[in-house]
Amino acid sequence: MKKYNNIADKLVKSSIANPERIYNYLLYISAAFFSVLIIFPFYFLFVVSITPQHGLAEVRYLPTGFQWENYIDTLEIVPLHQYILNSIIIATITTVFVLIVASLAGYVFGRFKFKGRGVLLVAFLIITYFPGTTYIIPLFRLFTGNISLFGLATPDLYGTPWPVVLPLAGITLPLATFILTVFYSRIPDGLEDAARIEGCTRIGALFRVIVPLSAPAVATVGILTFILVYNEFFFSFLLTDSSYNNWAPLVHGIQMYEVTTVRGSPYHLMAAGSILGLIPVTVLVFLGQKKIVSGLTAGALKE
Repeated sequence: MKKYNNIADKLVKSSIANPERIYNYLLYISAAFFSVLIIFPFYFLFVVSITPQHGLAEVRYLPTGFQWENYIDTLEIVPLHQYILNSIIIATITTVFVLIVASLAGYVFGRFKFKGRGVLLVAFLIITYFPGTTYIIPLFRLFTGNISLFGLATPDLYGTPWPVVLPLAGITLPLATFILTVFYSRIPDGLEDAARIEGCTRIGALFRVIVPLSAPAVATVGILTFILVYNEFFFSFLLTDSSYNNWAPLVHGIQMYEVTTVRGSPYHLMAAGSILGLIPVTVLVFLGQKKIVSGLTAGALKE
């Protein structure tokens, strides 16, 4: 016991004499813990994706076999590439729409001073906290042509990208507007005034001066919106059918393995499909990681 007390005393004295070492140890331990916590689900998904179907029940932390043909079967049984393409197109359309509208709204909130601006911005932001289940029935009726406005029935958009694009654009737009408002408000007025003296309109100054200077924020908003829409399930499941010809996104393609497979639950194929579906998002995050980090951190700093 005395030996352990001496060791503890030495550790305490060393910590007091050199606290930075303890901070570094704690930082490394925390980083390792959260890294394992984040990476393990993807590791287990990969393990399942290369495991033969007969060995799925025994899977723990290592695969019970190696069957790389699962990835080939994934593409042959279901046209997964078509579902991935649908998700990319839907996410791209939504992201472009959100960036344009959020830039205009962020410019108004960030560059103009008017009564009730703060209250209106907060009220606008509260919209993001409403769950989609609260308005799915009106949206379903709206997009299936069961609502009449001024005597005219709304168009039947079921099975098109718009029942997914429009609700998700409305959900992501408030947060995107808030982020861009913070950045746009910090652009010096002199830069915009100089552009307007050269003949730019306010819209021209926005897209030629303010947006390029806020590139990290714009890239962050775009990437986060793309990822959210790409991974979306709720609206796409209820407002599109399972056919890729009717713009069903990736989640429908993964679900189709359960329908098309005769024997057992094809968790290995669903896992392989999920891994393949992660590739576009992984590439996007890898290419824009510097913009994301600078965009998220610069908004917290005041120069």
